Amino acid sequence: MKEIVIGLISGIISGLGMGGGTILILLLSMFADAEQHIAQGTNVIFFVPTAIAAIFIFIKNKNIKFKVAIPICLWGLAGTFVGATISSNMEVGILRKCFGVFLILIAIYQTYSLYKRYRKEKNRNNNTKL
Repeated sequence: MKEIVIGLISGIISGLGMGGGTILILLLSMFADAEQHIAQGTNVIFFVPTAIAAIFIFIKNKNIKFKVAIPICLWGLAGTFVGATISSNMEVGILRKCFGVFLILIAIYQTYSLYKRYRKEKNRNNNTKL
């Protein structure tokens, strides 16, 4: 049952285009007692079919700029080989800490972005009242 809930939550977030794999790794590590390497490898298997499904929907809705996406994909593949090689040779504890720092940085960035948006909206509302 745990796997169904983890897959469903990760799939929904992935379908929204927000990096369901990051959530999947976190959930597998915390609730399915998977080692970091296993969680990351499982994420790769999870990612391929969910990404293909999302690609079809985004293409149908004309939400992809191929001139931007293709170079990003090609360089992303190169980065994938480098990152996979590095992580495969890392100790599990170090890899887990790196992933934790990554999550913290994402949280800080997202919080800051929301704060900036809030301030912008607040300023816009204040200017319209005058």
